[in-house]
Amino acid sequence: MNTKILLTASAFFLGLMGIGLSFLPNEIFIYLDMGSNPILYLLLQLLGSLYLGFGIMNWMAKGTLIGGIYNRPMAIGNFMHFGVGAIALLKIVFGIKGHTEVIISLTVIYTILALCFAYVFLTNPIKVGTENLNK
Repeated sequence: MNTKILLTASAFFLGLMGIGLSFLPNEIFIYLDMGSNPILYLLLQLLGSLYLGFGIMNWMAKGTLIGGIYNRPMAIGNFMHFGVGAIALLKIVFGIKGHTEVIISLTVIYTILALCFAYVFLTNPIKVGTENLNK
């Protein structure tokens, strides 16, 4: 698997989520009809900063070899984030009444990224250009 594409895609996804949560929490509150709660407002901004940090980490590591024993913390960190997130989203996706388009979209993205990072974590990487050396 080309981990550069995977890390770039996850970096963009996490970056967009981080920018939205950090700089547009009021608009998110209005869209989700959450009322006015300063603690939740703060938590959305803190979650946004976490997404931005995780996204920039993926962006900066996109050129490195990941999988097997290489960059194991990067692979397992991403797998844990997307895996646990996918499980949490899957638990509520069938019972939610409002904003199903948001929850279903996030569930699909998180599940795909979790499966990709699980594959990267469980397999040994092949450096680009060395595939034919083993034949």
